[in-house]
Amino acid sequence: MVGRRPLGRQFGWLWAAYAVSAYGSGLGFGAFPLIAVLALHAGPAEVSALSAVGPAVGALIALPLAPWVEFRRKRPVMIAMDLTRFAAMATIPVAYALGWLGFVQLLVISAVAAAAKIAFNAASGAYLKALVRPDDLLVANARFESTNWSSIAVGPPLGGAAIGLFGPVVTVLADALSYLLSALSITAIRGREEAPQPTGKSPVRAGALLDGWRHIMGHPGLRALYLNQVLVGGLIMATEPLLAVLLLRQLGFPPWQYALAFAAPCVGGLIGSRLARRVVARYGRHRVFRIVGTLRAIWLIGLAFVRPGVVGLVTVMAVELAIIVNMSLYTPVLATYRLEHTPKHLVARTLSAWSIGQQASIAVLTALGGLLADVTGPRSALTVAGLLILATPLLLPRHDHTPQREPELGRSHS
Repeated sequence: MVGRRPLGRQFGWLWAAYAVSAYGSGLGFGAFPLIAVLALHAGPAEVSALSAVGPAVGALIALPLAPWVEFRRKRPVMIAMDLTRFAAMATIPVAYALGWLGFVQLLVISAVAAAAKIAFNAASGAYLKALVRPDDLLVANARFESTNWSSIAVGPPLGGAAIGLFGPVVTVLADALSYLLSALSITAIRGREEAPQPTGKSPVRAGALLDGWRHIMGHPGLRALYLNQVLVGGLIMATEPLLAVLLLRQLGFPPWQYALAFAAPCVGGLIGSRLARRVVARYGRHRVFRIVGTLRAIWLIGLAFVRPGVVGLVTVMAVELAIIVNMSLYTPVLATYRLEHTPKHLVARTLSAWSIGQQASIAVLTALGGLLADVTGPRSALTVAGLLILATPLLLPRHDHTPQREPELGRSHS
């Protein structure tokens, strides 16, 4: 069982840090679109711009950070990124209380948070690979995935209730405090972490910024999975602001129903993540990529048929449940494959490149979705996203590109 396999106290603290920030983010799930719609009276184009511009600028900021993260001790990097997100997010409730909150501030904070998230995830992925045995990577990633979905299941309903009682920025404050608690958990990890050593070339050379993409695109399996993932993730995330406008503004759903529509299906994330190890053991990783990767893509079109009332609420929940079960099974398998097929001296740059590509895809597709929604309406934009994602399984690897374990070039960094 995934939940019973011991991975050690140090992993426990890392997991605790992940959990507390995940639950904070769960409380603040969709908070920026809600603030834009309810507090700043933003329209579809502005809401989509908020979801697009912030991640895009954040990806640009994170690009030069990748080599810096690679050749630094990972725990101080994670702590610094948590404190950066805490400081940035905490300015929102302060500005709101003073009557100064504006759309530009939301854009800036969204960019800072996106960049810090990319750097944090790169550092934590590299640290995880050094922290647990190779045979335990899938178990560890499945635990992170399970925690992520459980936090979304619990957080948004509580966040929606808190917004109804205390206003639209209270969940942002909770999210900010969660990063502070995460930083404290990481400081509790004991054991000396060695400073990573460069592999002979200067880590600050211009080409180092592209080393992660070179590795991804030079590996047949990673290349296919990367191209598929950036499109699937981008198209799914592009529907979030469109649904916010459709459900909250056009169909008149109250905030608590909007939160419930996304929170309840997240129970499926617990199911998928806990099944990952057994499904891989029984059917093999390649079949998981092909079959489950396809099943992630076929349900999104259902969001185009949402109607007012209970029927509409059930439609959203059913579509989200089907997507989440398959995503939560697929994601830890993908994360494990990515770590297994990346040399230690390239892990942070590869994870950064992956995240930057994902964020760029989300930004571009969200912006295009917002423009389309402004012209044709959010329902038409949802239809287009649902149709486009049906083609993404064609990018999944057709063969099992599993070479022998890559040599661990260079010295370990932890």
